[in-house]
Amino acid sequence: MTDAALSGFLLGLGLIVAIGAQNAFVLRQGLAGRHVFAVCLTCAVCDAVLIAFGVAGLGVATAALPALEPVLRYGGAAFLVAYALRSARAAWRGGASLAATGATPPSLRATLLSCLAFTLLNPHVYLDTVLLVGSVARQYPGRETAFALGAMAASFAFFFSLGYGARFLRPLFGRPAAWRVLDGAIALVMAAIALRLLTGG
Repeated sequence: MTDAALSGFLLGLGLIVAIGAQNAFVLRQGLAGRHVFAVCLTCAVCDAVLIAFGVAGLGVATAALPALEPVLRYGGAAFLVAYALRSARAAWRGGASLAATGATPPSLRATLLSCLAFTLLNPHVYLDTVLLVGSVARQYPGRETAFALGAMAASFAFFFSLGYGARFLRPLFGRPAAWRVLDGAIALVMAAIALRLLTGG
């Protein structure tokens, strides 16, 4: 059981640790200190549900994916392009900082809708959490549940570490210039992922 859980944890961590649209969003929320717990929990729970689905119903997921793939691909790309343009505009204009301003921050509902979009409109999340994790879990007959729990634990550990660990960078992001760099980097990441989705990469 232990080796299956550890393998699941390491695989799960390896799949989500790369910088991507979802991680960039969580990082930004952590830096701003806005709805951090809700965002981290949403990301982790979504991963857990998809992992459970992959381990328990790999065949169904495989059959359903071809029909969902074009919708997810183009819908996700459109969302990422829009967010990339928004981030690029913020980087160009500057002026953002951790100091309180007169601007009204996004509501919890709006933040969670964005979080769900970053999480669920990316076809790669299904390839990773549903198909890949589900396939590897088959290598641990009788211990699939332990493997899945290990992978789920990795998601919870990573997202909460990223969201709450971002506070250690707050002194740096007290300066507007740092936000311009971050927004510019996020714009590039979003645009690169959108391009990869559109080109089938």
